[in-house]
Amino acid sequence: MASVEPNLVPLLWFALCWTVACVAFLVLAGAFPLASRPDIAGSPAGKALALGNVLLLALLMAGTAWFGWTHLRWTSLVIAGGSVFLFAPGLFHLWPERWRDGRAGLALLSCALGGSIAVLGVLGRAFPAPA
Repeated sequence: MASVEPNLVPLLWFALCWTVACVAFLVLAGAFPLASRPDIAGSPAGKALALGNVLLLALLMAGTAWFGWTHLRWTSLVIAGGSVFLFAPGLFHLWPERWRDGRAGLALLSCALGGSIAVLGVLGRAFPAPA
């Protein structure tokens, strides 16, 4: 297996964080446009959760891509990222509907996104350091 990808542990972390990002994208795609979701847009907390999750998702996607680029071969990055992207809708449908829709699901999603960002930060130099 070392001839394919010598860094298996970073590959697993990349796949896990990319899975969270792909599932989060699908959850947030159902929350927008906010005008079509009165259960979320009806309160300032719902709007803040939705927009905050978008920012966290952008940070997670950028951090995961950077982590993969700096720790993995590009072939592993493409194969693992593509496989996760392909099977993410299946994972999305495994979630209970109350977790996918509404403010409770957005709160749970922000915890998952924040935890994934924290994992990337702990793994070491997942985000570029300021010069």
